[in-house]
Amino acid sequence: MDELTIARSLFGSSLAFHIIFATLGVGLPFMILISEIIYQVTGDRDYTLMAKRWTKAQAILLGVAIPSGTIVGVQLSLLWPRFMEVVGEVIALPFQIELFAFFIEALFMSIYVYAADRLSPVSRIASVFLVALGGGASAVLITSANAWMNTPTGFETSDGQITNVQPMQAFFNPSFPSAALHVLVSAWMTGAFVIAGLAAWRLLRRKQGYREVRYHQKALMMSLAVGGIMSLATAWNGHAAGQVLYEYQPEKLAAAEGHFETQAYAPLALGGVVDLEKGELVGAIKIPWMLSFLADNRFDAVVKGLNDFPRENWPPFYVHTLFNLMVGIGTLLMILSLVSWIIKWRRRHREALPRWLLWILSSTGILSMLAIEFGWIFTCSGRQPWTVYHYQRTAESVTRATGLGLWFVLFISLYILLFIGTILVMRSYFKRHPLQDEWKQIQAHPTERRW
Repeated sequence: MDELTIARSLFGSSLAFHIIFATLGVGLPFMILISEIIYQVTGDRDYTLMAKRWTKAQAILLGVAIPSGTIVGVQLSLLWPRFMEVVGEVIALPFQIELFAFFIEALFMSIYVYAADRLSPVSRIASVFLVALGGGASAVLITSANAWMNTPTGFETSDGQITNVQPMQAFFNPSFPSAALHVLVSAWMTGAFVIAGLAAWRLLRRKQGYREVRYHQKALMMSLAVGGIMSLATAWNGHAAGQVLYEYQPEKLAAAEGHFETQAYAPLALGGVVDLEKGELVGAIKIPWMLSFLADNRFDAVVKGLNDFPRENWPPFYVHTLFNLMVGIGTLLMILSLVSWIIKWRRRHREALPRWLLWILSSTGILSMLAIEFGWIFTCSGRQPWTVYHYQRTAESVTRATGLGLWFVLFISLYILLFIGTILVMRSYFKRHPLQDEWKQIQAHPTERRW
């Protein structure tokens, strides 16, 4: 690979690794907050136990998210120095505010972990709410910078120099509202389905006590409800994001759909493979007129095709596959959530969902995380060949240093070790703190306060 490709691969791998922990750092606190509220309303101690155990997992994940996020920040400066010059002049504001968001998350995470049993009900809810707020705010602030790369605003250029910088206009760029909301609801969806997948996996184990089964059933159905609602919200927001692409990044929309010819009443393509020689999408299922409607809420909307743009500005065509995988997984998760609740309602006199469904549900955590990864690769690769859309090309922003291949291998090795280490620490902690022991501890404190 040439140095540019290695630099992109190195940074992309670092970001893909960090996104796992960053996404769960937003999704898990949201689930902890919901379980705390349910406990305060119902008095069911299974939900406060969920909150406590998930908090321990969140603390472990946060311990990996911090160094992996630091690595991403350092690599931004080292691998993309000319891009960071532009960032420093125009879009540095969200990076600066993000430090305060992280401070809020870390501070109240410490309070909740070490003092939750000593806090009043209102203080408990407030502390975990601020953990969720800090994590969500960090994601939104970083997303603002990424959205700006797709729709750069807030500055002008004169003789190649940046002038008339408007930081707030850059912050609230056209892509920001839909991108920020999409990041939040998809992270909440992923946090819910990761818990659902783990709960389903535990329910597949045959040698469990009644109380343990009930605990996992409650966690499963609650997380499926949250995940289903959030997957629906993600789909609705994805429609708004698609309309932003139609207005501001037509090449990206065309590449996502394998759309070559400009036309009204454009069909929506599902699946298929792009044939570059023929300049067409082969083997796709096409829904007549639907792409035009999704793009501009009109069946006669004219959707630009790739042939209207210089070929050197075309995004890579694997974004079509990524887009279809992302949408397909989101749709599948939504259906699984709905089907599970319907079956649960029809089997309301039985204890558990059927085993065949539990086997499917056990994969929802991995599927939701894959959808997150596919979505981020799509949004970044779909912008290529630009780092800052129609202002700075990726080849112009990369470092001139050589020998990046060795660093690529070293960092990949580091991520593998960190990932394995995280799994081992998780397994070790929860093996030493089984559910039955923690339930006995809760039973030993019957005076725990509720509102």
